Amino acid sequence: MKSFNYLGLVLLLVLASCNSKKTDDTEWITLFNGIDLEGWTPKFYHHETGENYADTFRVQDSSIVVAYEGYDTFDERYGHLFYDQPFESFHLKFSYRFTEEWMEDAPSYTYRNSGVMFHAQAPETILKEQDWPLSVEYQMLAEAEPGKARPTGNMCSPGTDVFYQGEKSNDHCINSSSDTYSWDTWVEADLIVYQDSLIIHKVNGKEVLRYSDTQIGGEVANGYNPDLKVDGKALKGGYIGLQAEGQGVIFKDIKLKEL
Repeated sequence: MKSFNYLGLVLLLVLASCNSKKTDDTEWITLFNGIDLEGWTPKFYHHETGENYADTFRVQDSSIVVAYEGYDTFDERYGHLFYDQPFESFHLKFSYRFTEEWMEDAPSYTYRNSGVMFHAQAPETILKEQDWPLSVEYQMLAEAEPGKARPTGNMCSPGTDVFYQGEKSNDHCINSSSDTYSWDTWVEADLIVYQDSLIIHKVNGKEVLRYSDTQIGGEVANGYNPDLKVDGKALKGGYIGLQAEGQGVIFKDIKLKEL
């Protein structure tokens, strides 16, 4: 009888462990289905919301690819692909690597440069002649010159402000403490966001940057509806957008857990 009770207890513990693991797994939302761009909306500078100019954003090998073979010239067509649901507090995970493709008439800083925007304005509120959405960016960079440090997982702030090390930052971008990676290296990224109170960037599982007090402000973004840019207003949530600004890049394994 004691043996039976012991085995029964072990079985219950195993089942509880399996159920717990299943619960943990189901907390993650897969944002990209690996088949098409359902649930995502593109917006390009000089184009209306919803137009995926020259099939820039496409699905290949279960990944979202930013590609430019349909372009003759770049013409400042900065683009973003927005997930259709806004979020406030969340943990976003994705992997990325760059491709060899780069539009040479794009600004030089876009070379081996891309990003993921968050706390962004809704895509339908971005005007046709607005270059960047009001948002905060997890910036992705790769080595541009051999031997020259170029960290990834940085923060940039088009039309926004953040506090860094206890003070409001006057810099559009803040570099992380990450290593430098070659363009063809897969990098795992984590973005952990608690509304406007704390944001943490990780690269390959290691924390490389943290800041707080995300809010409307700053410069860089142009052509926006002035009614939306209320400087000093706390930025507690918004949309997530994958960036396309002249450099080929691949995104995969995009998932999110609400916190």
